[in-house]
Amino acid sequence: MSLKDDLANVGKIALAGAFAAGIAVAPAQALTKSEINQLSYLQVKGTGLANRCAEVVGEGSITPKSGQKLVDMCIEPKAWAVEEEIGKGGKTEKKFVNSKVMTRQTYTLEGIEGVLENNGQIVFKEQEGIDYAACTVQLPGGERVPFLFTVKDLVAKGNGGSFKPGFQMGGDFNVPSYRTGLFLDPKGRGGTTGYDMAVALPGLQSGEEGDDELFKENNKTFDITQGRIEMEVNKVNVEEQEIGGVFVATQLGDTDMGSKVPKKILTKGIFYARVE
Repeated sequence: MSLKDDLANVGKIALAGAFAAGIAVAPAQALTKSEINQLSYLQVKGTGLANRCAEVVGEGSITPKSGQKLVDMCIEPKAWAVEEEIGKGGKTEKKFVNSKVMTRQTYTLEGIEGVLENNGQIVFKEQEGIDYAACTVQLPGGERVPFLFTVKDLVAKGNGGSFKPGFQMGGDFNVPSYRTGLFLDPKGRGGTTGYDMAVALPGLQSGEEGDDELFKENNKTFDITQGRIEMEVNKVNVEEQEIGGVFVATQLGDTDMGSKVPKKILTKGIFYARVE
């Protein structure tokens, strides 16, 4: 099974679990988009509302036309899990372990927009917006896992031609490297700037054997991997042309610019969008 298929299967299974757990229940402080727009900067500052998606009220149906857009899309994670090998006595299995987010309230994606196609089946193609956020989660043992939460270049295909409660759509997206080529590690090595080897360790890097040992640390790469997101609509406001629901996304974490194997990360939460 390919990584793409693996991520897709994990997402679908987790999405079903998210629905069963009722992850879409609105928090006590949830506000509609119109209510949020009435707040001043000082009323929002320090409250955490800027990191929350708007609530949608209603259960109607919206049938978009090809060429219309999905705008103001907000994707807010509510729970995170990291895949780990767990077992005893030589028998191990991979399981997702619940983790705690260590990033301050800047991890929600906001202002995402893209074009819609509808030939009896809605297809959403992401084009722009604040579509990535650097995040770090911590496992129960204390290990911290950084990753770039994103939906860049998402192409999500729906199971029908109208947004209504129960409508589902999902697709693949690209996950850029957590760090850019300008990043320098503690030894001053980088992808496009800095040293091309650890200057303080010349002895280890002489000869074939020493070079092989530090090759991944010296040879910085900008890795682009693939993720998968599954979304389900559970609220539709026809008057405001708004939709809301839950999502589950699976992607890979940081590779430390090619020097380590990335961990698989599962994210669950809610989303909001408006048809324009």
